[in-house]
Amino acid sequence: MPYQQIELRAFGGPDQFHIKTVADLPEPQAGEVRIRVLVTSAAFTDVMIRKGMYPDVKEKPPFVPGYDLVGVVDAIGPGVAGIAAGDRVADLTTIGAYSEFICRPATSLTPVPERVSDEDALAMILSAVTPYQMLHRVAKVKKGQSILVHGAGGAVGTAMLQLAREAGITAFGTDIAAKHDLIRQHGGTPIDSAAADLEAAIAAAVGSGVDAVFDPLGADSFPRSLHALKPGGMLVAYGFMNEVLGRGGSIPMDFVKLKLWDWLPNGHATAFYSIGAMRRNHPEWFKQDLATLFAMLADQRFDPAVAEVVPLTEVRRAHERVEAGEVQGKLVMRVTEA
Repeated sequence: MPYQQIELRAFGGPDQFHIKTVADLPEPQAGEVRIRVLVTSAAFTDVMIRKGMYPDVKEKPPFVPGYDLVGVVDAIGPGVAGIAAGDRVADLTTIGAYSEFICRPATSLTPVPERVSDEDALAMILSAVTPYQMLHRVAKVKKGQSILVHGAGGAVGTAMLQLAREAGITAFGTDIAAKHDLIRQHGGTPIDSAAADLEAAIAAAVGSGVDAVFDPLGADSFPRSLHALKPGGMLVAYGFMNEVLGRGGSIPMDFVKLKLWDWLPNGHATAFYSIGAMRRNHPEWFKQDLATLFAMLADQRFDPAVAEVVPLTEVRRAHERVEAGEVQGKLVMRVTEA
């Protein structure tokens, strides 16, 4: 049976995506299941992978991108127990999800509750596990403390705002004015990222400082983030958006600065968060945290900011919009129908 997937022919722009037809379905090996992919996403992480700038991806094109998925188990390989055909599951694939079918290790899958939609479940995998782990496992922010989130109107940012509100944490968020209502909707105080003097605007909003800053931007944003901290606060970096978009900075130098700032006796701590590295080091945490988030979703204690659902065939335009910063929340791509 033939099926389709999106192949990245070369690192570069969205024009490097091409639809490829594969003649035969993949067969699950020992310990694997085959999944019919229902939904995947276009996230900034996928943009970094497309450009060849994501450290956790060593593969060279051609390959199939796609960082996360929700799908239905379609076939089961030898030695798999506890999973049945027809089960709806979620997984963090890093690459490979831009495909109608994919084989994955059964141990990497998390069941999706019946009461949760495909789109909402997808919004939790990368975009909610990331802020959950940064907030609770890295910075360990407590009730009554405060945080600053850069890019607060995006998928990770809106999830972070909701998690902070749920935990009794005060949140401030930078982003463009068009996303300020969304930031307020999810419990944050917006700060205009286009302000003429952004550092002054942040200082005016946060007063004596915050306990943690979450910064996906890099380059000249990192020093501003440090200045927004209280003594003893932590800067958690989790991306290099400025460098990826050609707005200055150097990814290797940013890593060096983070290490140096963490070592210096400046009263602040720094950390770099990678969901892939965290999962490799603590695989049980990923499944626990995603299951916790699914439970919050099923109990209606979390409202994913799903911006739009588009067909996978619109992958080029989806990436263009994510890269331009136009998307408010999570951009979901429908691969097959339920």
